[in-house]
Amino acid sequence: MRPTEEVVESLRRALKGAGVVLPSLCVDPVTGASDEPFALVELGRCNVRVAERLASVVRGERPPVGTYVTDVRDGRIGEVMGHLGGKVQLRPVAGGREWDCPGESLAPAPSEEVLRAQVQRANKARRMPC
Repeated sequence: MRPTEEVVESLRRALKGAGVVLPSLCVDPVTGASDEPFALVELGRCNVRVAERLASVVRGERPPVGTYVTDVRDGRIGEVMGHLGGKVQLRPVAGGREWDCPGESLAPAPSEEVLRAQVQRANKARRMPC
């Protein structure tokens, strides 16, 4: 059996590889210091977006909820919002109407394009009157 710290680090790397970061992931200090043979792993707290992405990864959905993809049919970039009936539900990064896309028509979105769309959305929000 590997030490608990190694297992926690292995879990951290696996989650990160799936796009999930649990900031409070650690060995439970109380059980880690006790005479119990196996310390508990503290998964910690996370926001609802991280919890949703984790659930998507555990369900085996590809691409997972919360990731950015390109619809290769027309080049639009969207954030994965869900999976329904064999289609992937996407929301435009810069705002707009959601659309459905077949999973085989998706490719990873270039990070610079995602950032560009996020900046456009932020700029648009600043220009809108309160």
